[in-house]
Amino acid sequence: MKMKTLPVVLVLVSLPSVSLAANGMREGLWEITTRMEMPGMPMEMPPTTMTHCYTREEVKDQKKVISSDKNCSVTEFKTSGSKVSWKMKCTGESAGTFSGETKFGTDSYVSDMKMQSAEANGMPVSMNVKGKRVGSCP
Repeated sequence: MKMKTLPVVLVLVSLPSVSLAANGMREGLWEITTRMEMPGMPMEMPPTTMTHCYTREEVKDQKKVISSDKNCSVTEFKTSGSKVSWKMKCTGESAGTFSGETKFGTDSYVSDMKMQSAEANGMPVSMNVKGKRVGSCP
């Protein structure tokens, strides 16, 4: 993988932790597993798992959480029942366009995202994210 793609990958890995708060989702400690697909990669990237402590304030304001990166702005945002769909445009090191759809519950969510990078020859990236609440925040 070229070094130019590294900032894009880093943003993609961090997005699930900031983009998936939704009404109905409970505050607390969440385990988030992300699988990425990047066409043209010589090998499949292994899934990454991280934890994030969602606060009450984070789960209240979906749009504010999605656009927490100062170089990214949400250009479209829709909620329908237990589903949130959005589009976002980012500039700077992680320039590109993102779109995603998340189906959520109080203690779990599943999200599919697509990203078209302005860097790395416009390489498309697909992500599948699964989150589950594992307890209270420390």
